[in-house]
Amino acid sequence: MNLQELLDRKQSTLIFVNASDGLLDGITKMCDHKVGSLLVQSDDGELMGILTERDILRFCSERPGELTQARIDGVMTHDMIVAPPDLSTDEAMTLMTERRFRHLPVIEGGVATGMISIGDLMKAKLNDVSVEVKYLRDYISA
Repeated sequence: MNLQELLDRKQSTLIFVNASDGLLDGITKMCDHKVGSLLVQSDDGELMGILTERDILRFCSERPGELTQARIDGVMTHDMIVAPPDLSTDEAMTLMTERRFRHLPVIEGGVATGMISIGDLMKAKLNDVSVEVKYLRDYISA
């Protein structure tokens, strides 16, 4: 399975935040949508990076007391890792595990088309394994 097939199953919408917005606005948006990351865009709509829970925790740890004044562009990950839609789920899982991150933007033609989490990949893998186990049990009992 590739990332596009997984996105088609997932049927979720992308959530963006502007780089110039306040960090508290980003946190509120994450909580409202129950997500662990947001794609960050410039005021003119250009994709600039990603804001993750880890970015926020790191900022709070390093600069306590500055939360109310912070802007997203000062906290976000600028050099995000992205993937094409035809990347396999196994390759994506390997990339995310080796590089130690949990949210992978899917980009096609310079445009974000989806976001895959490590949880999405684990759920897909578990489903594949469950189906395989069922077929093997049926085969053995036949």
